[in-house]
Amino acid sequence: MTIKEVEEQTGLTRSNIRFYEKEKLIEPSRNDKNGYRDYSERDVENIKKIAYLRTLEISIEDIRSIISDKVSLTEIIEKQTQTIQAQIEGLNIAKIMCERMLEAGNVSFDELQVERYVTDLETYWSDNKPVFKLDSVSFLYIWGSLITWAIITSLCLIIGILSYSKLPSEIPVQWDNGIPTSVVDKKFIFVYPLACIGIRFLLRPVIYVRLLMNHLYGELITEYLSNYLCFIALSVELFSILFVYRLVKSVVVVLLADTVVLIGILLAKIHCPLHDIL
Repeated sequence: MTIKEVEEQTGLTRSNIRFYEKEKLIEPSRNDKNGYRDYSERDVENIKKIAYLRTLEISIEDIRSIISDKVSLTEIIEKQTQTIQAQIEGLNIAKIMCERMLEAGNVSFDELQVERYVTDLETYWSDNKPVFKLDSVSFLYIWGSLITWAIITSLCLIIGILSYSKLPSEIPVQWDNGIPTSVVDKKFIFVYPLACIGIRFLLRPVIYVRLLMNHLYGELITEYLSNYLCFIALSVELFSILFVYRLVKSVVVVLLADTVVLIGILLAKIHCPLHDIL
């Protein structure tokens, strides 16, 4: 059957079905006459099973392991049940705390006394480490913001405009041991801001879909990675200009420096000790 018929039978969108196929969770055959995908009844049933497991927040990786018989469905369900139970317990505790505050009456922020609701602060902070860890990655939110992307893209464009008239007719885009191996028209300098736009509007959605299916903080990491790639584009643009004027020789050094700095900050923020956060 065609993908349109699969959409009608499953109630899922074409993009969902294509994604499952891309992830090798289903592998429909090809029609010998026209080369189109030919979905079987078994494919349809598998698509419905995969979609159902996704509604239980089971990751694509776990579903792939189930299908390949690396792990049983029962094992995954048991693990997911424990995860959900832990989430429920955490939410129930938060609900009780909120109810206690409501029972106490109209308490303002100035009048709030934490010790009235929490007897053991140290234990309470320890039990809520995941929350504080999220607070500690504020840098990621800043770095992954739309504003940061706009700033990087604007810098790429401004640098291109300011340097264009002073550049030679051809600029290098490939190097080998400090020697240019490939050159292009200097208009190429404007490819870098265009690359930032492409990363944001074309590549970013792809990264987002991949990470959202497999990682709790997929959206945050997607924004971080997208802006990091734009930052790489900005760095390469600067290197190209500096290389023309023989101020630098190796792009590898620039890229390594970018990577070390950004990964270092990322790790420092994520692994920030609790006492530093408080």
